[in-house]
Amino acid sequence: MSALFSAFGVNWQLLLTQAINFGLLMVILGYFLYRPILKLIDDRQKKIAEGVKKAEAAEKHLSDAKTKGEEIVGTAAREAEGLVAAARTRADEKGSEIVKAAEARATQALKDAEARAEEAKRQAIIESEREIARAAMLAAEKILKGASH
Repeated sequence: MSALFSAFGVNWQLLLTQAINFGLLMVILGYFLYRPILKLIDDRQKKIAEGVKKAEAAEKHLSDAKTKGEEIVGTAAREAEGLVAAARTRADEKGSEIVKAAEARATQALKDAEARAEEAKRQAIIESEREIARAAMLAAEKILKGASH
């Protein structure tokens, strides 16, 4: 075997030393570089999953707020109809004054309900944007910290 190595000009002792050095380099890089990178990737995946869950929760909150707003609008509409019906039954006594007051209250109740629903929607969107921005900043910070090491 050594005749074959010497025929090709290969120093088997140097080749063995280089193989051992390469093996040590692989073990060291695996321990000090590969494992931390895997941990960083896992942490990033967890943060992203958490951000997605928060965005889904914000979306559900927004949907709930819309539903509640629609219920408020429906209740206000029913109240307005009741007020209009009551005003019509007493139209002989109070006439158009009661009808105008009932319509004004119904309109105001609808405006208030829409304003509350819009505010709840706006707050949910702002909160979800903040959470997504925070998650993105954390991910970017981790990437930059990983790149600087």
